[in-house]
Amino acid sequence: QVQLQESGGGSVQAGGSLRLSCAASGSAYWAWFRQAEGKEREGVAYIYAGAGDTWYGDSAKGRFTIAYDNSKNTLYLNMNNLKPEDTAMYYCAAARYAPSRVLSAAEYSYWGQGTQVTVSS
Repeated sequence: QVQLQESGGGSVQAGGSLRLSCAASGSAYWAWFRQAEGKEREGVAYIYAGAGDTWYGDSAKGRFTIAYDNSKNTLYLNMNNLKPEDTAMYYCAAARYAPSRVLSAAEYSYWGQGTQVTVSS
């Protein structure tokens, strides 16, 4: 059974870094999404844990890194050079099978409860 639970959110200054964690087991297709107040859900990053293939949304490229630790059954999102526009609720998600559109929320069947990230100037 797929289980997901995010942690590590908080308030940080612009330019700072933050690591989000997600206790994640039961799949190999993992992703991070975020949703700001009044905005649509946005795909941030994807990883296929079986081979380490990754994919990033445009806003995350060059700043964020997704990783999965098989020994700890934990999904990570390392966020660097954070900007105020990164402020959102962040969710980890899992797909039943290899997703055709890795950053599309419709591909994912399992979701965590979310962890809030707030970036101030």
